Parts: sequence; structure tokens; C-alpha cells
Amino acid sequence: MMQNFKQLAKNVIEIEQQAIAELLQYVDDKFELACQLMFHCKGRVIVIGMGKSGHIGGKIAATLASTGTPAFFVHPGEASHGDLGMITCNDVVLTISNSGETSEVLAIIPVIKRIGAKLISMTGNTESTLAKLADTHICIKVSAEACPLGLAPTSSTTATLVMGDALAVALLNARDFTADDFALSHPGGSLGKRLLLRLKDIMHQGERIPMVSEHSFIKDALVEMSLKGLGMTAIINDNHQLVGLFTDGDLRRVLDNKVDIHSDNISTVMTHNPRVAQSDMLAAEALKIMEDNKINGLIIVDNNNKLMGAINMHDFLSSGVL
Repeated sequence: MMQNFKQLAKNVIEIEQQAIAELLQYVDDKFELACQLMFHCKGRVIVIGMGKSGHIGGKIAATLASTGTPAFFVHPGEASHGDLGMITCNDVVLTISNSGETSEVLAIIPVIKRIGAKLISMTGNTESTLAKLADTHICIKVSAEACPLGLAPTSSTTATLVMGDALAVALLNARDFTADDFALSHPGGSLGKRLLLRLKDIMHQGERIPMVSEHSFIKDALVEMSLKGLGMTAIINDNHQLVGLFTDGDLRRVLDNKVDIHSDNISTVMTHNPRVAQSDMLAAEALKIMEDNKINGLIIVDNNNKLMGAINMHDFLSSGVL
């Protein structure tokens, strides 16, 4: 029998969209209390779940940890065989179970209570054992699973994940968590580079900076541009201060105007007051300046307008910022 896979997929998405919409009613005073417990937690948030709830719990723990709320995941089976030693009285335990009756989770609740850790439960049944034992309960009840058999966790796991994100982002905002804070836990890959790298880390310095004197001829600037390969050269005065910039674009305009590159001074054709940046500026900020102004390079100067470095779009690419 031929199956309409596209329609089946659309049905799943519609059911899960409805499940997410239904969560709004559960962002209530109990949700607020859960946030307060996690916000004031002096230890760690320990996330516990079995099966599919465990997989979602691992992601929730990772999201919390990367957004300013120290957290990690503990498997309930392993917890019963020694990993409960990771939990202290200063911690908050977030337990996840759609039914609220998962035996592996319920088995460790008495120990958590004895330790003195605060307990938050996230279930689809407000009358479940886990919901009643918790200090506060977050409901994640869904009308239907997207699975036509009503068996495979689909809508329920999506709802759990979304509610976990709601907790993490609410806490992020409450902590005034910044992009710099985020970068500290994401130093690897392009994300960390975008957030942490400053121009001084990637700019061309010293002999690698393309520059000529304001007394130079245009041909001298062309030689310097060709030698340094950045598509531009800085024009400096006798005090090593930036007075202008000459780029590939300026060269095209010079040739169109039939200027004599051998006898005309570079100061007559350079761009005055070019866009500049400071060496301690975030690379991502400098990249935005270049994109907004549709330019391919930047000159870096100090507070006295003295030449410090140069950078072009290729440098952002090679450093992983772009």
C-alpha cells in the first residue's frame, strides 16, 4: 500500500505543535518555584531520567550548564550503584518521567530526600507519585503522542525538551548571563572564536602591515599592496599616524581617471578618514563594521591614531570567525 509520507510527517508536526502550545498553561507558580530553587541553588542542578526521558534530560542538563546554571545528568540506574554520591544537600535534583511512576527514578527518591537536596519533578501526571513527592512539580502533559500507536514517546519528549529550554532561558536572563559568559563555556569551534577573539589576536602587525608615507607616489602604494596582499595600504604621516587609506577600489577609480601613477602623490587619491578599529575590539564587532559598510578590510589604530595593524576578510575566514 502506498504511503503519503509527506502527509504523515505533517500530521506529526501538527500534533507536536499542539503539544508545545498546551505547555503555556503549565508555566505557573510551580514553574516559578522551580526557577527560584534552581536560581538560589548553592550546588549543582542534577538531572535524572530513564530511557527517552534520560536522553532529553541529558540535553537539558547540557543547556543549563552552558547558560550559567551548573548542571549534569545522572542515570538513575547508575545512581543506585554509587552515583548518588555525586549529590549533596546543596544541590537541586530535577527528575523527569512522563508517567511519574518510573521505578528506577522512584527507587532513589528516599535517598535524595535523606541527603536534603531539593527535588523538582517534571511529569505528565500531576497525581503521580513523583509529582507528589517533589518540592515542586512542572507539568508536561500532552493530549496525544505523535506516534499513531500512542506508544513511542514523541510529543511528550518534545514537550519536555521545550520546558527544559524554558527553564534554562528564564534562568539565563535572571542571571544577566552575557555573550562573554557564554563564550567561557564554548571556547572551541567557530562559536568560541566569534565570541572570544579580538583583533589583536588575528591582525597583521609589524612588517606585515601594508603602509606607505603620505609623501609616496601612487606606484609605491601599488607595490606595497601587491607585496602585502591585503588589497589595501595604510597611508601614514611622519609620526606614524594614519592619514588615509588606498584600496583596490581606489585603484580602479584612479585608472578610470587616467591619473599618472608614477608622478602623482598618493595623498591626492587616498580615502580620507577611513573606517578604523581598536586592537582590543572583538573580531565579531569588527566583522559587523565591515559588513555594514561593505568594505573588505580595516586598519587598526591606537588612541593616538597611530598605526597598529591591518585585517581583511580573508583573515576572518582563516581564523574561523566568519
